[in-house]
Amino acid sequence: MSSTPPRFDRSHTDDLISYLAASPSPYHATVSAAERLEKAGFRQVAEEDAWDGAGAVGGKYVLRGGALIAWYVPEGARPETPYRVIGAHTDSPNLRVKPVPDTGSAGWRQVAVEIYGGPLLNSWLDRDLGLSGRLTLRDGTTRLVNVDRPLLRVPQLAIHLDRQVNAEGVKLDKQRHMTPIWGLGDVREGDLLSFLEQEAGLRAGEVTGWDLMVHSIEPPAYLGRDRELLAGPRMDNLLSVHAGTAALAAVAAQGGPADAAAIPVLAAFDHEENGSESDTGAQGPLLGNVLERSLFARGGSYEDKARAFAGTVCFSSDMGHAVHPNYAERHEPGHHPVPNGGPILKVNVNQRYATDGRGRALFAAACERAGVPWQTFVSNNSIPCGTTIGPITSARYGITTVDIGIAALSMHSARELCGAEDPHLLASALAGFLAG
Repeated sequence: MSSTPPRFDRSHTDDLISYLAASPSPYHATVSAAERLEKAGFRQVAEEDAWDGAGAVGGKYVLRGGALIAWYVPEGARPETPYRVIGAHTDSPNLRVKPVPDTGSAGWRQVAVEIYGGPLLNSWLDRDLGLSGRLTLRDGTTRLVNVDRPLLRVPQLAIHLDRQVNAEGVKLDKQRHMTPIWGLGDVREGDLLSFLEQEAGLRAGEVTGWDLMVHSIEPPAYLGRDRELLAGPRMDNLLSVHAGTAALAAVAAQGGPADAAAIPVLAAFDHEENGSESDTGAQGPLLGNVLERSLFARGGSYEDKARAFAGTVCFSSDMGHAVHPNYAERHEPGHHPVPNGGPILKVNVNQRYATDGRGRALFAAACERAGVPWQTFVSNNSIPCGTTIGPITSARYGITTVDIGIAALSMHSARELCGAEDPHLLASALAGFLAG
């Protein structure tokens, strides 16, 4: 499971830091990824347009809200040519603004929030928080907004008023204790929306819809004596989106896989953290529609689609668990992934991960091709295993799917931790998969 890894490319991790900082919401994450693909020669395709030319050689992408599907058609690709798909997701657990956002009590002005996904709630306490997301205007267009400065804070109760907190732990009620403050005075209806219209340079009353969320404004950073670790927000799972974007761009720069053996694809979905049931989630039809339309634009038939999907493979890339030094007993004793040990293969026989023996062989081949070491993750039998878009993709489209990722600590925290070399190693393995 090991080989001589490629020399640590800190420029990749530097770019990841920039990507994380520029992507406080799924909507920003897809735009930032699309900008990188545009620089690599990819061009956007509108879903509303006819796709007569979408089967031509080159890179294209579809952007829908918090989801992005990108693909590169190499010279010589046929209608029945299979796909190699990198799957990831753009959303992270956080606090999202409610439909009636203006609230408060005891002289404090607050913002009403709903808990999105499964965050570590205590990690959001006593942090300087910004606000970001998407505004929808009266004419139906959208505008991204990012207030990336100290604006909000969820204050923890002082120890003088909770004397047993260190002995008994922080006990947080999602409704009562997670409402951030953002000022003093009486609650005024429309206050937050008016503020955001000003921030976005819009006229009063122009915004009629919004999808807003809170984010930590502390920037990503190298950590440790030798800067061998990376700390940052939303690495679950923007780290995989960034790695997949880099891998697709690198393979496109080479003209695609050798002999046009496959069509490389990046599928970055939204809403994984709450079940993927949406028009931009992995359980929705977006990926299938894009792959089918691309195939039909190349003159394909239903029979060609069946042949292409039968040969398609997906690497579902999501974060995994490194062994926590303070809680080593929570991990499976025979499988101890470590930071900077290379990407991990995630296995669960109950299909919480989609990997099987054939998938293991495909992953091993991709890592060997890239010269990348790799590791295996299995959950402790006594602790329920999480899941990913992997089983969803496998079951929905009937394609071989392999669950992979990198080892990290503090998953679902407002600030997570991984090895600084692993993002580059993952991207290298993904490029090996797409090009092989």
